[in-house]
Formats: sequence, C-alpha cells, structure tokens
Amino acid sequence: MFAVFVSGGKQHKARNGDIVSLEKLDLGIGDKVTFDQVLMLSDGKETKVGTPHLAKTTVVAEVVEQGRAKKVRIIKFRRRKHSMKRQGHRQYLTTVRIIEVAGVAWEKAAEKPVEKPVAEKKTAVKKPVATEAKKTPAKKTVSAEKKVEAKAEKKPAAKKVATKKPAADKAPVADKKAAPAKKAAAEKKPEAKKAAAPKKKAAPKKPESK
Repeated sequence: MFAVFVSGGKQHKARNGDIVSLEKLDLGIGDKVTFDQVLMLSDGKETKVGTPHLAKTTVVAEVVEQGRAKKVRIIKFRRRKHSMKRQGHRQYLTTVRIIEVAGVAWEKAAEKPVEKPVAEKKTAVKKPVATEAKKTPAKKTVSAEKKVEAKAEKKPAAKKVATKKPAADKAPVADKKAAPAKKAAAEKKPEAKKAAAPKKKAAPKKPESK
C-alpha cells in the first residue's frame, strides 16, 4: 500500500517504513506529524484518487532528523559590465519515517537472532609418525658404534706398517760401502796418471844437417 500526500508545496509518495526528506517542519526529533492532504491511495487491488484530497485519509510520520541539503552554488555574471556575483544556498530539511498510511500501521520486521556457529570439538589424533621419528636416531647410534669399532680395528694395522722403518737404517750401510769404493777409485787415478807420464817424454832432437 502506498499514498501520495502534499507537504511544503511538494508531492511525496510513501509506503509504511519509508524515510522521506521534507521541507523544514518546526518539530523535534521523535515528534509525530499527521498529513491530511492525501491525493491518492492504492492498496494493490483498488486505487482511490481525491478531488483534490481524499476525505478521512491521513498519513502519519515520525521525525528522525533535522538537517540541511547539499550546497547549491549560484553565479550571476554580466559580460563587459565588470559584474559578477557568487552565492551559495543550503536548504533546511526534515527527515521523517512513515509509520501509518490510511489507518494501517507499520510493523517492524522482527530481527532474527544471529546464530553463532558451534565450534566443532577437535578429537586428538595419535601421530604414528612421531614413533618412527624416535626409532630412527637408534639406528644412527648403532651405525655410529659400528664405525667406531671398525676404526679401532684398523689402528693396529697402521702400527705394523710403522715397524718396517729399519729400511731407512740400511741407507747408511750403503753409503759406507760406496765410500771405500770412491776412495779406491781415487787411488787408482793417480797411478794411472803416473803410468801415462813416461809416454809424454820428448823425442830426441835430430842433428841438424849442414
């Protein structure tokens, strides 16, 4: 159902629960106002039109807010006359809510309570992965112990290799044998030189022939 009524020299179409901005009314917030100048009324099946108003038909509203509209800027300009005028205007308005149309009161829609989502209980789940993770360090320790034992067994073999060092002691013996051989060779060389010395005697000079 809707109605068309007059307020402030303007026509307004409204339904129950609508918020309408009207020309300023000297009323306080929360006050109720009745508009008896109803021009038309329709309930969806039947439409009534007044001549000019409908008798015994009213629209009741409740004041919600007193305010002003957006500013309208006005400029008056005359060319070649050195004349320009600027002006602004904000119209005073009264905002109302329609609570009754032709005896039919407005019923507020019942607000549905907001249902909070129920938190699902989390069931504790056993993690088998954790047990496997604990077993893996045991394997590592066993393998580490085996490595230590293997190293311990290999160490005596290294000591046996160290006992073969007498080969280094034999080197001086070879040097001793080489030293007498060098001395003998050195003694033989002067004897060879002495034996070769007679060969170098000068041949007797031939008598000069006269």
